Amino acid sequence: MNTINHTNFNFPNQKAVYRGKVREVYNIDDKLLIMVATDRLSAFDVVLPKQIPFKGQILNQIATKMMEATADIVPNWLIATPDPNVAIGHLCTPFKVEMVIRGYMSGHAAREYKVGKRMLCGVVMPDGMKENDKFSEPIITPATKAEEGDHDEDISKEDIIAKGIVSKADYLVLEKYTKALFARGTEIATKRGLILVDTKYEFGKTMDGKIVLIDEIHTPDSSRYFYADGYQVRQDRDEDQKQLSKEFVRQWLIANKFQGLDGQVVPEMSDEKVLEISERYIELYENITGEKFQKSDTTDILKRIEQNINTYLQH
Repeated sequence: MNTINHTNFNFPNQKAVYRGKVREVYNIDDKLLIMVATDRLSAFDVVLPKQIPFKGQILNQIATKMMEATADIVPNWLIATPDPNVAIGHLCTPFKVEMVIRGYMSGHAAREYKVGKRMLCGVVMPDGMKENDKFSEPIITPATKAEEGDHDEDISKEDIIAKGIVSKADYLVLEKYTKALFARGTEIATKRGLILVDTKYEFGKTMDGKIVLIDEIHTPDSSRYFYADGYQVRQDRDEDQKQLSKEFVRQWLIANKFQGLDGQVVPEMSDEKVLEISERYIELYENITGEKFQKSDTTDILKRIEQNINTYLQH
């Protein structure tokens, strides 16, 4: 199966290209951004050597659907999706923070809690909790956006404002939007028999100064989901939760002695493991959206994407 690792397009009026861990972003005339979701897989802030079939399409289509499902409460950057792997939207100046919001004690929060920490990003986590317990109300634990190759770092609201990373007025808007999006995401997940455990949102400012939601939203790469059915029983029995997220990739890496730390080597991923991960992503898509996944034609995937983008730009 053909997958997308890198793109090297050259569109009319193209000004620059930014390559993130998973997405490649083309600046058109300092007005539009074309975001191509590749099939690269990252975990622990490291891009793994093998690509996952249909992963880019899955992430792009979930993000698009979720942007549309939240546009009435928070404005977003999106204008069009001319290809299954592509989103086109307004050029924005991104805020240099990720707004992470957690409804449950899971993932990074649980790892910090286990080593005795009771404060995360300036927010107190109460004593007596166990992994995957629900917080009495969601907590916002921001992270600074890392420059190329570095890990994102936890930071408090107070530090973000004190260091001038985001002004107080803007931060209050980000906080309000984050809570509103998480509430809507929780509502959507509940209808699908899922629990939205935690997620992250990224925001930017348009050229006319409007704060909008950018990047991806409620995808398995940016969010963690549990199956609601049996959640409490599993908690009561101290069992692992049934997850719908990229956590299964992280757990496989941890089991193979890799957590992105210096000196650690990425384990070899067999073709069977690559297909298994692809199938898990398709399962994620179908559970999160409630729709059957339609595989796009990957015969000549780069040519297809380039043609679809050029057709859009000509209109």
